[in-house]
Amino acid sequence: MSGILIKNPTIINEGLSFIGDLYIRDEIISAFGPPGQVAVPDGTKIIDATGLILIPGVIDEHVHFREPGLTHKGDIFTETRAAAAGGVTSFMDMPNTLPQTTTLKDLEEKFRIGSERSLINYSFYFGATDDNLSEIMRADPGTVCGIKLFMGSSTGNMLVDNENVLKELFRKALMPIAVHCEDETTIRRNSEKFRQKHGENVPMKFHPLIRSREACFKSSSQAVNLAKEFNTRLHILHLSTADEMKLLSAEEPPYEKRITSEVCIHHLWFDDTDYEELGSKIRWNPAIKTGFDRKALIEGLNNDLIDVIATDHAPHTAEEKSGSYFKSPSGAPMVQHSLAAMLELWQRKIFSLEKIVEKMCHNPAILFNISKRGFIREGYKADLVLIDPEHAWSVSRNNILYKCGWSPMEGVTFSSKVVKTFVNGTLVYNYGEINEDYRGQRLEFKR
Repeated sequence: MSGILIKNPTIINEGLSFIGDLYIRDEIISAFGPPGQVAVPDGTKIIDATGLILIPGVIDEHVHFREPGLTHKGDIFTETRAAAAGGVTSFMDMPNTLPQTTTLKDLEEKFRIGSERSLINYSFYFGATDDNLSEIMRADPGTVCGIKLFMGSSTGNMLVDNENVLKELFRKALMPIAVHCEDETTIRRNSEKFRQKHGENVPMKFHPLIRSREACFKSSSQAVNLAKEFNTRLHILHLSTADEMKLLSAEEPPYEKRITSEVCIHHLWFDDTDYEELGSKIRWNPAIKTGFDRKALIEGLNNDLIDVIATDHAPHTAEEKSGSYFKSPSGAPMVQHSLAAMLELWQRKIFSLEKIVEKMCHNPAILFNISKRGFIREGYKADLVLIDPEHAWSVSRNNILYKCGWSPMEGVTFSSKVVKTFVNGTLVYNYGEINEDYRGQRLEFKR
């Protein structure tokens, strides 16, 4: 195949910002350097990217693409179309599908579906239960992203709260344990209190009082204590409180940390004052909490207590979300708009571009030991995103690509737009056009 030369973009990579050229050849970043100094053969396709920003592809290590079994909400094909349009080139999908991904057979079936339907690169978590540790131990750490542990959940049988089971899992795990931390006992107690007062129609604004900061901190503390006891590689998902910052450390670089953490776009964008207008559209677990918590999470990213930005992309139909408090499911779609939202926070001078790339591209690759992705380096896979920082656009029903057809970002105007997304050197998204024939690759892990 002929190569591609991307000329004159502003490249954001490894803490640096510079104008340069980048040459893609056979799925790989073959060379990059100062403008005019990258030699390319005759016949090379040239893309003039003057005025655009070039970054590594976003790695979203926390999505729920709903396949198999829940495909009326979303599926791997539809949601990876949306992801590519948003600059996401790799994803790691959670196990609470139907069937749940708690056996090797079901895990490999998801990988088969991914190979046939995903437009971007993919991996899938192995779900932990009270009785499948022997199955987990048979999984290949080089080809599976990690273990998903619900320490607060009512999703099927995936709540693991047996202390002996937890200790065995933390003692023996050969892969990162990615944990959802909310204390179920606390949540049930709070739910009953609000149910007695309001019946089934609890106002959505009370969601962060039911899925409370106490529930989060109690569970996160338990996970951290277990990880310290057994020196487990622990990754805490979707932090939502200022309290949890005291459990984290910024003393070591990401590649040396044994305990790392993630914050999601919605906890950086919204706070509890938005429930009045948006209601169930911004209902996630853990709940969006106060402006004080939002500020602490932003500071936690900027001072490197928090390591990764992800989405927890979790579509439901509009009809499902319109139910009463105890019937409306938690979760919302976000992969198409995550990078655009972070770029908007850059425009507002809340984050630097270098910090966004570190948290959305570099660190997911570092923390999960992903092979040859997440950076602009010679010899790495050409997962790349071109951004126009001066292309304003508004989110509306006619440009939402999620299968569920709605977004909590509807009506928001972003100042920057993803214009091209390359996956393994192939142009999958190009100014609104999507190459639906391309299929991504299974992620590999150096462990």
